[in-house]
Amino acid sequence: MAERKPFLLRIDSKVLEGVQRWANDDLRSLNAQVEYLLRDALRRAGRAPREPAGDPPTPTAPADPDRQTDR
Repeated sequence: MAERKPFLLRIDSKVLEGVQRWANDDLRSLNAQVEYLLRDALRRAGRAPREPAGDPPTPTAPADPDRQTDR
């Protein structure tokens, strides 16, 4: 997981209330909602941070466990 850094944000009280209501509706904390909105805005603008290159994804098990595969 990426390092998390504290950040002070000055925001209009009405905007904060609206984001808090949205967070409550989505069952998120206010902090998680703000981060979600920022990540979504970055993604839409084509500015989302790239994931670090790492190991390829682990293959998943076949959908049918009774299916035999060559090994």
